[in-house]
Amino acid sequence: MSDLFWLTDEQIERLRPFFPKSHGKPRVDDRRVLSGIVFVNRNGLRWRDAPSDYGPHKTLYNRFVRWSRLGVFTRILAELVAEAGVPPPFRQLVVVLLWSRLVGKLSGSKSRASLQ
Repeated sequence: MSDLFWLTDEQIERLRPFFPKSHGKPRVDDRRVLSGIVFVNRNGLRWRDAPSDYGPHKTLYNRFVRWSRLGVFTRILAELVAEAGVPPPFRQLVVVLLWSRLVGKLSGSKSRASLQ
């Protein structure tokens, strides 16, 4: 049995409305790349240490950086926090805390806490 993490088809369909439109060349498999980003985050790995099952580590890194700059992950987190029933006054705080933790882990920085 593999220890790799894979988003389910249902999870990908739930997240799909947040994905930016692809212009020109179609994107590499979203499920594979996003599963790889989650795996790297959950295991505290460097991008280059991501298992090859997720594709090239450069693809994982580039997608994370591009979608971070576009606010894709922030919007996903905000929606999930709202669905979890967090009261409105605390939603932004929870999103900021989650986002800072994610960005800090993936960038190797412990002090980076800004939302982009």
